[in-house]
Amino acid sequence: MATLSLFLLLAGASAAPHSAAAQSCNSVADGYTCFPSIARNWGEYAPFFSLAAESTISPAIPESCDITFVQALTRHGARYPTSSKNTKYKALIEEIQSNATSFTGEYAFLQTYNYSLSSDVLTPFGELEMYQAGIKFYTRYESLARDHVPFVRSSSSERVIESSEQFNAGFQATKEADRKANRKQTAPTINVVLEETTGFNNSLDPSTCTNFENSETGDDATDTWAAVFVPPILARVEKNLPGMSFSTTDIIYLMDMCSFDTVARTADASELSPFCALFSEAEWVQYNYYQTLGKYYGYGGGNVLGAAQGVGFTNEVIARLTQKAVQDDTSTNHTLDASSATFPLDAVLYADFSHDDGLEPIFFAMGLYNSTAPLSNTSVESVDQTNGYSAAWSVPYSARAYIEMMTCQNHKQPLVRVLINDRVIPLHGCAVDSLGRCTRDDFVQGLSFARQGGNWAACFT
Repeated sequence: MATLSLFLLLAGASAAPHSAAAQSCNSVADGYTCFPSIARNWGEYAPFFSLAAESTISPAIPESCDITFVQALTRHGARYPTSSKNTKYKALIEEIQSNATSFTGEYAFLQTYNYSLSSDVLTPFGELEMYQAGIKFYTRYESLARDHVPFVRSSSSERVIESSEQFNAGFQATKEADRKANRKQTAPTINVVLEETTGFNNSLDPSTCTNFENSETGDDATDTWAAVFVPPILARVEKNLPGMSFSTTDIIYLMDMCSFDTVARTADASELSPFCALFSEAEWVQYNYYQTLGKYYGYGGGNVLGAAQGVGFTNEVIARLTQKAVQDDTSTNHTLDASSATFPLDAVLYADFSHDDGLEPIFFAMGLYNSTAPLSNTSVESVDQTNGYSAAWSVPYSARAYIEMMTCQNHKQPLVRVLINDRVIPLHGCAVDSLGRCTRDDFVQGLSFARQGGNWAACFT
């Protein structure tokens, strides 16, 4: 969908305003579309937004430093609902249209709303997000990208593969437009696809930890919080749609529809869905916290086996940083990682693509949110209280983490730092300087949880 001409068109024009008052417009580097503030409270269904302004350390490449290595880890772009959710959302809309006896005010649109969303794949806006991610990657790391292309791996879902392709297209189009680029360089391709099938070791989307797959910790946490914040909303919605009797899950589904309908309505997601106006800004904060609890207790620090899922990829990053063979017996694929064709150690740019539930465990296996205490499931905690952790801040659509290695004047060793959605993440387990960096060796030493295999053995006992 996205082409160089589309990029140039959007880069040169302002995005159309939302029907709701937009709080800020993102630059071409951070997103083409203007979103109202509630969009930052859509949890993992939030469109990508830059956290550069929220970073206490400048995300700019430090002066007197040269980037020598980058590992990008990116979530797929905005998508349509999964097929299972699609069936449930459609059934709920049909039930409302069949049973509600009155449709007035902000609820009037529901009477004639035509549910026609596709399933599982990227929306056109999601394609644009990923094309744009490739542009941003090239632009930020131009000094390396002029003469190199990233080694690309993708988890095998169609939407993840398509995201990789759009990223590559954006990267290459920007490279070709760069007069300093060597036009003879080959375009990036998807070098390796890691299958999302039973029994296949996939460090980007592990599914071989039996006890983790059977865990209900995340569901328990979200159920507890939903019992607190949903009842007042449910009562109001039932009052405005007489004849209907809603469950707690129904209300969550109606809130989900705000994002799904918005990212599907137009190619640039510039038209806010009428579902969004059914809920107040305070309720969107509560909804985002609901999604945050699901990620934290489902795939992060609140699940005893959450970080275990990210050990394999973390050990692959260590191998790439140190140019030494992968040492791991968790989720990595030994056959692929042992081959220089499918797991080279001499590249300077790496780009891996996965799902939100693939990224979260990696962030926790790397200790990036070690300062986040267990989250309350009875009251909302702000991002200040969680030390920067939320679903929307960590894994929105097109989320991207950059692990940078740089050489700098007056530093004998290479330095490493991590950015998530343009926010420099305070590292743990190593001596961090004022710019959020540790020496490479200290950084690797600090990843002791992963280097020691985490608690992967608990997957099967």
